Amino acid sequence: MNDDAYEKRFARVLEYIERHLGEELSVERLSREANFSKFHFHRQFSAYVGVNVSRYVQMLRLKRASRRLVFEPAAKIIDIALEAGFKTPESFSRAFKREYGQTPSQFRSAPDWKPWRKTYQFPPSQRSRNMDVKIVDFDEVKVAALEHLGPPERVKDSARKFIEWRKESRLSPKDKCRTFGIAYDNPDTTEPQAFRFDLCGEVSADIPPNPQGVLTKVIPGGRCALVRHLGNHDRIGECAYYLYREWLPGSGEELRDFPLFFHYLNLVSDTPEHELVTDVYLPIQARDPR
Repeated sequence: MNDDAYEKRFARVLEYIERHLGEELSVERLSREANFSKFHFHRQFSAYVGVNVSRYVQMLRLKRASRRLVFEPAAKIIDIALEAGFKTPESFSRAFKREYGQTPSQFRSAPDWKPWRKTYQFPPSQRSRNMDVKIVDFDEVKVAALEHLGPPERVKDSARKFIEWRKESRLSPKDKCRTFGIAYDNPDTTEPQAFRFDLCGEVSADIPPNPQGVLTKVIPGGRCALVRHLGNHDRIGECAYYLYREWLPGSGEELRDFPLFFHYLNLVSDTPEHELVTDVYLPIQARDPR
């Protein structure tokens, strides 16, 4: 079996786990999905992912639980614990603290995202290869923007602040206005304290002064290379790398003076991770009419 075929089979089983986290995920079931022998699957999985099957499944369930704790403040911890596969809040709390260094209650009130981010450094998905890139004309859009400056793992804290502004101001309701992110820097090559990212919501008028520091900005119109990312946002960088490293050198296109940006077609607060859909836009120059 060549490397590409091997990676495709593991990409399939990893995606299957994401889609069925609420179900019983036995070795037999997963090995069938990957078309591997159940007698060797444990070793193959551990070698490829870096942790065994049961550990990986628990990590993803705790990840989903951590997001619910932060972005669903009305959800009861006992309900989140049961959804994550724990029989009692106590066992959930012990596992959660062992993973992130905070109890669920502590994480809900003041999440420490740095150890959280380090936990989920898994191999790149096969989906990052052979992506369908389209050239589109993007129409200019006025946005309310909250500027994040600092470590990438703290973007989630800025997201909470932006959600708070949206709820209080009602100037960019998430169910009626598009949501964007502007990525000024590469989180893998930028010093954490210098990392910049804007969280944006579509608006029709300029934003008045507000406690959260949300500003009025414009995402300019123009030609863009577009690729669609399916699944959790932690892997969205794969699309960016593909556009820059694989697509752009052979495309004959030149970049425009505006950073890569994202259009979130649905949001983490409302959507299971495996159902997230994000359009990734790389601004490119207009064609010379000559």
